[in-house]
Order: sequence, then structure tokens, then C-alpha cells
Amino acid sequence: MRTDLRLEWLVSFLGVIDTGSFSAAAEVVHRSQPRVSVHVAALERAAGVPLFDRDQRPVALTDAGAVLAEHARTMLRQLSDAEDRMAAHRGAARGIVTLGSFPSASAAFVPQLLERMARTRPAIKVVLVERPTLELDGALAAGEVDIALRPMSPPPGPSVESRPLWWEGLVVVHRPDHPLAGLPEPLPVGRVAQYPLITIGRLGSPEAMGFETYRAFRERGFEPNAVQATNQPQTLIGLVRSGLGIGVTNVLAVTSADATGVVARMMDVPCGRRVAVHWNATNPLTPAARTLLREIESSDVPSGTRRLAPNAAATVPSP
Repeated sequence: MRTDLRLEWLVSFLGVIDTGSFSAAAEVVHRSQPRVSVHVAALERAAGVPLFDRDQRPVALTDAGAVLAEHARTMLRQLSDAEDRMAAHRGAARGIVTLGSFPSASAAFVPQLLERMARTRPAIKVVLVERPTLELDGALAAGEVDIALRPMSPPPGPSVESRPLWWEGLVVVHRPDHPLAGLPEPLPVGRVAQYPLITIGRLGSPEAMGFETYRAFRERGFEPNAVQATNQPQTLIGLVRSGLGIGVTNVLAVTSADATGVVARMMDVPCGRRVAVHWNATNPLTPAARTLLREIESSDVPSGTRRLAPNAAATVPSP
């Protein structure tokens, strides 16, 4: 390999890998499609071998391309680490960081985080962007947010890196006069499955099938009868309060909302919601963004949840 290759060639190269096409990569890396093609062609000339099999759709890596991709990710990660270390010698990090978050994390975790950042890191301005879980992926890919708080299910895109933060159980939300009120806690999933369900996500969306609620039923052999879905915890509670069904959602969605007129009780399932902090690996984080990332990782997890180990993969952590 030549020693005069440009880092932007690697960024475009990884963008094509992560999106599967040159046109989609152009949107992700904020360059024109011809420019992305020029970058990849220049990288192939420097490598001396083809990096993509362009006869396949989506385009596929050659064996040489797969080797280079691994090294390219490592190089960009190391460059980001070096920039972060140099920031310590230039003084405190400063700048604007955009933080994406889903509603219940915004209510239960973000306020304390932003207060602490404003008090201890006044040179860093954190801008909160609240989106439904599935929309946070697009915001990360497009560079609309630098860092995102997001559940780990459904899985994010291939270019996204993450570090687990906390686990929270699933609860059933129902009116006090509902037939489930006469059953002891935790509520059997088979009994819960007998009633119309209101859940978090998008009703009927294929992506929504990856949410924890649907998995909780299907792992026990039940198909949930979902009649409504919303991304707002307060809306879910309002729909339950009106008698339109029972809700199944995560613990923080209930504790961070006004639950007057309903009761929330644990459901007898092993799976729960795992929440992580995510970022786009193809776009090196600024020193300010890396400072926010470290602050998120060191923060206390919300009340009612359990901290996850950095490499956690199990659905339920040890007590």
C-alpha cells in the first residue's frame, strides 16, 4: 500500500460497505456519489487489487477488501483516540454535541446528565434530539446526531458501535378494574396474551417485530394481539386508561410518566429491555463527543434498572 492515501478514501470505502451501495454511501458520508466512486477507485489503485465485486447487488467485498476494511476501521478508531488524547494537552474539550434519545431515557436519564455536563463541562453544549428508536438509526447515519441513547433491540445498523448501559424489565399496564387485577404478580404471559395489547413501536411494522415486547410473547409461544402502538409512554398510559387495551412496555416508560388511573405490574418473562449508547463508527467522534460518551458511561443508571457490563450480551443481568 502507498503511504500517501487519504483518510477520506477510507471513510468512503467503509460507507459503501455499511450501506451496500455507492449512492447510499454518498448520503451517509455527505459527499456526492461520483466523489465516493473516485475515492474507492483511488484506494483500489493504492492497494493494487479490486476491493469490491461490482457484479453483485448489493456490492460485495473481495477477500482483499475484507482485510482492508478491518484495518481501515482500526485506523479511524485509533485516529479518534489520538485526537481525544491530544485534546487533554490543548485544554478542556469544547464544542457542540448532538445527543439523540428515545422518550423514556430522555425523561429518566438525560436531565441529570445534561445538568452535570453544564456544571462540570461548561465549554461543551449538548443539544438533545428526541426521536423514536427506529428513527435514531437514520439520524446517526446521516450525522444528525453524534451519539444516541437507544435500546439494543432491534439491532442498529452495521456501522454503529455501542456500549451497554442498563437493563430494565417489562411491565403490564392495566386499569384497576381489569380482570388481570385479580392475579398475583408477576403476571403470566399466557394470561396477558388473552387481551388486546397496546405497545411501543410501530403497529404492523416488520422492524417493530424486533422489539422486546413481541419477543417476550413469541419466546413463550404466544402471538400478541397488538391493536395500537405509540412511541410516547404518556400516550400508552392514556390509551390504557381509556379502556382500549392493556399496555406492555419497559419500566422507565411507566415511572417517567403520569400513571394516574392505571397500575403497572411485572410480567413473568425473562427478557427485558437493554439500553446502550451508540455512535457511527465511520465518523470519528470529536473530543467534545468523546467527553460526553465517557460521561454517559460513568453516570448512574436510572432507578429501577440494573447496570450492564460493557460487553453484556445476556437478556437478563445477574442481580
